[in-house]
Amino acid sequence: MQTHRTRSSAPVPSPAPAPGPPSTSVRDLAPGIAGMALVGSSVTVSRALVDAPLFATQAVRYAAAALLLFALARAARVPIHRPRGREWLWLAGIAATGLVLFNVAVVRGVAHAEPAVIAVAVASVPILLGLIGPFLEGRRPSRRVLLAAPVVVAGAVLVEGTGRTDAAGVGWAALALGCEAGFTLLAVPVLRRHGAWGVSVHAVWLGALMLVGLTVVCESPTGVMSLRASQWAATGYLAVVVTAVAFLLWYRTVAAVGAGRAGLLTGVAPLAAAGAGVLAGGGVPGPAVWLGLLVVVVGLAAGLRPDRTPRADDRAPRGDRTPPSL
Repeated sequence: MQTHRTRSSAPVPSPAPAPGPPSTSVRDLAPGIAGMALVGSSVTVSRALVDAPLFATQAVRYAAAALLLFALARAARVPIHRPRGREWLWLAGIAATGLVLFNVAVVRGVAHAEPAVIAVAVASVPILLGLIGPFLEGRRPSRRVLLAAPVVVAGAVLVEGTGRTDAAGVGWAALALGCEAGFTLLAVPVLRRHGAWGVSVHAVWLGALMLVGLTVVCESPTGVMSLRASQWAATGYLAVVVTAVAFLLWYRTVAAVGAGRAGLLTGVAPLAAAGAGVLAGGGVPGPAVWLGLLVVVVGLAAGLRPDRTPRADDRAPRGDRTPPSL
């Protein structure tokens, strides 16, 4: 007797669950807060490098950070995957914008504008991250984050102050803002596969190679031999603390809470910069700085407050829930 199999006997795979709303736990936010605090501390340290060769010094910084990250990853037995396909473009984009062009924009920008102008432009990055980041993650922007981002920016402006500029200074400030946003946004499509370790390692060594090339073309490779002891110390601090450690902390939080919510944490950097200035003997901040600190804290509390229930946007399945194809 011939038997017949029914179609219903084959298991029907269930669709993959849509990702839930980004985390807002202190455990996931803490690395990003610490990373931004370290970035803020770099403002005071970087003053020692004002008269140092730009590309050569930064090449040393990122080369040292890359070696350190490779060594730490091996010691921690963290697998570093080789990029494939379009991942090379995303990672090279991080290196070119967040590491190379950003430094050029800041250095060239302060020749046409007071440092506060560049700082204020960079402090506006939470708005860009809140708008664009969720789309790269397959979500709609959070209304709460979008409302909190201008508050954080306003507080950062109060802390940094304002300054004079010309048309070229505005252009350099806009470039610095775009590069700062690119450092986070371009990482979103590759964070899922490579994680904070992989993105940090690959972005840093790619950036080091780019800066070495710029050093050969635009400067003398032997320029670093003229660095003073204090400048070597500053370069070492930037390599270890502000690059290797801060990058890992930042991308850890971006992967956990999303680019939009993580973007709010950039408001911590100007606060840390002000605090580092006090410790370096810069004097007690004025009333505007204290008011700015309060405004940033209010913005962070409002934007990072956990949702009691998932938003409809996060519960409803969407056809485009994944980051851009790799």
